[in-house]
Amino acid sequence: MLGTGKFKNKSDVTESINASGTQIVTVALRRIDIERHEDNVLEYIPQGITLLTNTSGARDAREAVRLARLARESGCGNWIKIEVINDSKYLLPDNNETVKATEILAREGFVVLPYIYPDLYTARTLVKAGAAAVMPLGSLIGSNQGLKAKEFIRILVQEIDEIPVIVDAGIGTPSQAAEAMEMGVDAVLANTAVATAGNPAGVARAFALAIQAGRLAFLSKLPAEQDRAGASSPLTGFLFDQ
Repeated sequence: MLGTGKFKNKSDVTESINASGTQIVTVALRRIDIERHEDNVLEYIPQGITLLTNTSGARDAREAVRLARLARESGCGNWIKIEVINDSKYLLPDNNETVKATEILAREGFVVLPYIYPDLYTARTLVKAGAAAVMPLGSLIGSNQGLKAKEFIRILVQEIDEIPVIVDAGIGTPSQAAEAMEMGVDAVLANTAVATAGNPAGVARAFALAIQAGRLAFLSKLPAEQDRAGASSPLTGFLFDQ
């Protein structure tokens, strides 16, 4: 999955989407021009891509629900990524308000993908609320720090099997995306790492390859990490006893 914010120019958006092979693209409602003028980001999203409008800017459940309804009425479909953030310093999602918004919008027929701080109890509540997926942050949004919340995400992967687990926020390199996929997450959302790169389309392609490699590694059942050395060949070691 690919976000559309922070790109230097709109042509990079199109090229990066094509290079990434993604099927789902996120866009903030406030960046959509309903009149579809030249600067409208929707004009640069290729045909056949599922649009996942996000509620960026919402500070509580009420605002998130309002933005979701506006997006659907504007013709953007019913796929909604819930972002509720009222913390201007760390930009951490408000899990409680996110649950409230999810409950309302799921009842109204939206396909709801909530962005959360990785917490098992919140994830379980979102499953019951009708969320289509849970999207835990890897680290602070836009930070490129990678999987700082790795062990908490691992818990979600192990315990939440009813809906997909998608890592959102903080992924800064293709290798970090591969690491997430090796853990067993179902998808990764990238934005800042691609949009601010010297060659966005090239990095988008690198992410696509990394995600494929990580998924294949997970499905192939990687061996467990060991706390001691183990010879890979019976001839490894001394040839002759002294």
